Amino acid sequence: MGQDVAQGAFSREDRLQYRQKVRRCLDVFALMLDEFTFDADRPTTGLEIELNLIDADAEPAMRNREILDGLADATFQTELGQFNLELNALPRLIEGNGFTDYERDVRESLDRADVRAGKSDADLVLIGILPTLTEQHLVVENLSVNERYRVLNDQIVGARGEDLELDIQGVERLRTHTDSIAPEAACTSVQFHLQVAPDSFANYWNASQAIAAVQVGIGANSPYLYGRHLWAETRIALFEQATDTRPDELKAQGVRPRVWFGERWITSIFDLFEENVRYFPPLLPICEEEDPVEVLHNGGVPHLAELRLHNGTVYRWNRPVYDVMNGRPHLRVENRVLPAGPTVVDMLANAAFYFGLVRDLAEDDRPIWSRLSFKDAEENFHLAARRGMDAVLHWPDLGDVRVNDLVLEVLLPRAAAGLDAFGVAPADRDRLLGVIEGRCRSGRNGAIWQTETVRAAERLHGMDRDAALHHMLRRYRDLQRTNEPVHTWEVR
Repeated sequence: MGQDVAQGAFSREDRLQYRQKVRRCLDVFALMLDEFTFDADRPTTGLEIELNLIDADAEPAMRNREILDGLADATFQTELGQFNLELNALPRLIEGNGFTDYERDVRESLDRADVRAGKSDADLVLIGILPTLTEQHLVVENLSVNERYRVLNDQIVGARGEDLELDIQGVERLRTHTDSIAPEAACTSVQFHLQVAPDSFANYWNASQAIAAVQVGIGANSPYLYGRHLWAETRIALFEQATDTRPDELKAQGVRPRVWFGERWITSIFDLFEENVRYFPPLLPICEEEDPVEVLHNGGVPHLAELRLHNGTVYRWNRPVYDVMNGRPHLRVENRVLPAGPTVVDMLANAAFYFGLVRDLAEDDRPIWSRLSFKDAEENFHLAARRGMDAVLHWPDLGDVRVNDLVLEVLLPRAAAGLDAFGVAPADRDRLLGVIEGRCRSGRNGAIWQTETVRAAERLHGMDRDAALHHMLRRYRDLQRTNEPVHTWEVR
């Protein structure tokens, strides 16, 4: 997705050549999985954090290019909307004090960016969906000034052949249409990367799928869109609908959506790349000069650019990643289910819970995916997105159980065991998992704090919904800067 292209640059020949090249890359990837040594000696982790920009009136600030130019920091880059930024934290090990190092570096980076944003009369906000966004903000003119976003928009809208429909039924209902993918820019997330060996990738991906519902339930932070109170994690429904290339007829035929939970447990990372090639036509048919067969034959490491680009346009909630760093190939699970925010410590707590739990489950002698149907895992996921901490999930040996009880009674000890296996310092382990425990015992995550604060503004202070959302967002911004976890925030 990083290569710039000109609008309207794709011919029939481009698409044919790209399809052939992707399949050639897939064949080479299969050979590499059998013959290559992948970098997996020490499991490196990574964090990507998407941000929003607001002005003094708590309205979205369309100033990312101005702020990036002044910041001149390669760890920050554009995202889809002009009111978005993305921070790519330096990858690292989490053993020892790795989480403390993450927290220090992320906070320092955000502080630098916030100072620079202030010079452009803007503030940074870590939140799943900016609650003061309106349909007038999410238009094609407000996409970031980078041609690849316009091309992606044209390809998705062109593939669908008609306006994209948004229809989300939650506490309230939103039903509208859009002629661009701009509403996708409302979805800001934190993404966790975990490097794994080829022979254990399937276990880690399957475990990530199994716990996605739990992550969303306790980490939800996106209850509002266009002024409507919808799902606890509305970002899930919005992202699924805002990039859907299928008109109703293709949905009825069972064509897979590009934002996809999946449909089965896997036995190899190859299963996922092969599905992506088999089910999804290319959106950005951009070919590189590399011949992967020739590179492999000459003893080199192919970059498989076309396969990686195609993989980047299939938006799995847990995405497989192939990459090459310092001349060595490696594989990662990219966990994409969680919203950004509310604070750095909340996001690091979510990361610790994910990394620890996924390791413990992936290395279990009796794996969770042998006892939980894939259908139940997917239904759990969407139920948790709708209901958040009120979700009741189906779990092996327990039947139907509240997400908070499941975490407190079963999953927190397993996450702690997984962090011990990574060699995480006990102080970091206890502090961060203590945030998850506090969230579950108090029954308050970001989504609940937002809705309680808006309700208080409406009922106690007589504000209308728009005023209440602006009031809430200003308080959210101020409390976020304290880095105190959201379950400790006062509602008033």
